[in-house]
Amino acid sequence: MFKKLLLLSAIVGLGPMVVFAQDTAPTLCQGNYHSEADAVEQLERMGATFSTLDEWKQRAEKIRKQILQGARLDPLPERTDLNPIVRNKRTYDGYCVESAAFESRPGFLVYGSLYRPTNSPDGAKSPAILCPHGHAQGPAGGRYRPDQQNRCATLARMGAVVFSYDMVGFGDSQHLGWDHKHPQVMTLQTWSSIRAIDFMQSLSDVDPEQIGVTGCSGGGTQTFLLTAIDQRVKVAAPVTMVSAHFFGGCNCESGMPIHKTTTLETNNAEIAALTAPRPLLLVSVGGDWTKNNPLVEMPYIRRVYELYGKGDAVENAHFPNQQHGYEFVKRQAMYPFMVKHLNLNNQSVYDKQTELYDESKNTVETPEQMRVFDDQQTLPDHALIPGTAVDF
Repeated sequence: MFKKLLLLSAIVGLGPMVVFAQDTAPTLCQGNYHSEADAVEQLERMGATFSTLDEWKQRAEKIRKQILQGARLDPLPERTDLNPIVRNKRTYDGYCVESAAFESRPGFLVYGSLYRPTNSPDGAKSPAILCPHGHAQGPAGGRYRPDQQNRCATLARMGAVVFSYDMVGFGDSQHLGWDHKHPQVMTLQTWSSIRAIDFMQSLSDVDPEQIGVTGCSGGGTQTFLLTAIDQRVKVAAPVTMVSAHFFGGCNCESGMPIHKTTTLETNNAEIAALTAPRPLLLVSVGGDWTKNNPLVEMPYIRRVYELYGKGDAVENAHFPNQQHGYEFVKRQAMYPFMVKHLNLNNQSVYDKQTELYDESKNTVETPEQMRVFDDQQTLPDHALIPGTAVDF
């Protein structure tokens, strides 16, 4: 393993391998916490801790525990009443959208858009897909972005029930006064993703055993963190985020000590490996920190999958000439993966002549159309004041 990663280090031009001593206290690993060369060496160091499936499972359980402890979610909080609100249905070509919200903690609301297929047989149970978004800011950022809406609408047109939900301080959350710099942002978002699965499983038209998740950038971090700690996720596709040398640039991704403590070190590539043996698609590009996925992160992750005898369940769609984001070409890599593993029906979406998934029939809505609360629907009286500390 050491020689293999040393060779990879040379191939990707990372320079000589250097061994660093571990810190003696929990450490925040944020952004470019260490170099590409350090990442290669760290993978070698971590990989030396297991050689069998049982040894990996023991390590994986320690990593899950560390994530939950670092995020202050161990033990998991009580699953309080979601008090869901679903309203303002809009019907389009092959799908509909409703504005939706639920309480992940009493008084703390998660806002989003709920997409459903309109051509499913009565009584049919559909797969569910969570779509967390990244850090694109502004009044039309987050889940309001056209690329986010197109992703959700296309998946719904193929038969999935899709929930696109706001990060703290984005979308409706921002509109109603919440700030992404909230001191509990990582705890809130991680717990809200867990509760988003609860919300989806509570819907009568959702197959509770068929849950997928896909997101880009900060939404990619939410994708692999949620998948690592919640076995209910059956299919995951983190986009332009999984990296052994970059740990996320925001407190919502790396603002708590989930990566390195006195007893265990890990990185986002290994956290993504906790998806095994469930299907995993990494979408990577040459223009950001995922540039080394084919030669550095993927061999480590595939080794874990091979311990389960499931090497074919992990894939990498790499675009060396693309930049960071979830643009059309990257969605084209994700769609067939979800079709394959969630048994979606692509007949009305996939164009055999162009060999592309057609998004032209989607309707891109305005933020005003998508909001959950407006003059006709006001916030519940017990909703927390923006910026309030949330009781866990």
